[in-house]
Amino acid sequence: MKPQIGQTATRSLTLTAEHVRTFAELTGDFNPLHFDEGFAAKTKFGRLVVQGGLTTGLLHALVATDLPGPGTVFLSQDWKFTAPVYIDDTITAAAEVVSVHESKPVCELRIRVTRQDDEVVLEGTAWCYTFSPEAD
Repeated sequence: MKPQIGQTATRSLTLTAEHVRTFAELTGDFNPLHFDEGFAAKTKFGRLVVQGGLTTGLLHALVATDLPGPGTVFLSQDWKFTAPVYIDDTITAAAEVVSVHESKPVCELRIRVTRQDDEVVLEGTAWCYTFSPEAD
């Protein structure tokens, strides 16, 4: 089903120390901001933060599962991180369809991720393409 302008979806996740460890094992991102409490305490964050890839990973799940849905991949992203995500924060990713290509399975999304305290931690836009076994 073709996405419609104004259509929205959200997805939430609580990010734990286990998520941080698993992400580091998969990617090699062992930055001390994520693992060394003494180091992180001396930065503007003041405590351990999760990898940005975990925050954006929730967006990948959102577009591939919820909106536009199965078969969807990102073509491009233009977003910025605006605040940290700390271990044990619950984040909510939200997407809104802002444009739909007339003849291709392509749409533009407005993206926003917030923490449980409603602070925006990431915002921007993304273009998506939805593959369909019947059409591809």
